Amino acid sequence: MENFRLKVFRAVAEAMSFRKAAEALHLSQPAVSQQIRALEEEAGVQLFDRAGGNGRGSQVALTEAGTILLQYAHRAAALIAEAEKKIAELNLEVSGELKLGASTTVAQYLLPRILGSFLKQYPHVRLSMVSGNTEEIAEAVAEGRVAFGMIEGPPMRRDLKTEPMAPDELVLIVNPMHEWTQRRTPVPLSELHTVPLLMRERGSGSRRVVERALKTIGVTQKTLNVVMELDSTEAILSGVEAGLGVGFVSRWAAARALHLGTLKIVKVAGVKIVREFRFVWPAGAELTGTAAAFQRFAKAAVAPAK
Repeated sequence: MENFRLKVFRAVAEAMSFRKAAEALHLSQPAVSQQIRALEEEAGVQLFDRAGGNGRGSQVALTEAGTILLQYAHRAAALIAEAEKKIAELNLEVSGELKLGASTTVAQYLLPRILGSFLKQYPHVRLSMVSGNTEEIAEAVAEGRVAFGMIEGPPMRRDLKTEPMAPDELVLIVNPMHEWTQRRTPVPLSELHTVPLLMRERGSGSRRVVERALKTIGVTQKTLNVVMELDSTEAILSGVEAGLGVGFVSRWAAARALHLGTLKIVKVAGVKIVREFRFVWPAGAELTGTAAAFQRFAKAAVAPAK
């Protein structure tokens, strides 16, 4: 829907080269030059300084008029893209680009089972995703680098809105050879201080949830024997499998290892840590279009069976 001459103009202005713009647009260089000349005649001003480069207008620079037109050309392209999106929504078509952010556990253990099915149902969506810990994803959402995010704990900021995605439980895992696996009753809380503990790094939603839950029953980090701080749940799983210590991880994350028998869950008296994975987006805004469609799809995909 965008005016073709303005599209050619933007391509030349962004590449500062007729040749590179022609390659990007799959046009001949003379065709690009012709479109620019026609636009300059229509505007009544020169848009590019062709004095540089090889003398044939390959390398160029914007004139003052060209700089002004480029600003409006970008705005026009954005408005056209918004119009196309709104029209698609009227036709109930889910399409376009969607940038997601997901904290580590969600990205590794929940999203793989969702993304393939979503793209199969909505093949016109171009999806990209960034991952990090909860604080990093919250920051990416607040700064507008992603449309919305999925995180493991409440964001520590007031400029974001959240909504539940799926329930989760953080369980204590041990190596199958650990002495605690022989117990028929929960491990006394006092013994939690005696074992080497593997924890996620600061800023992790999982760590924040574990620390809060333990603090409510009188267990502080200072009294725990934290021997390693690791930057991923996978690292904790591997460390516990190797016998380096015990660790709290999402039941979603531990599912495969529990099935294979390479890890075991042990219960500690008085300790039950539950949380919700949450969708997060800027406060004061509402999810629409493709973002809203993905949110509905993801929530349905991870909903407990009735």
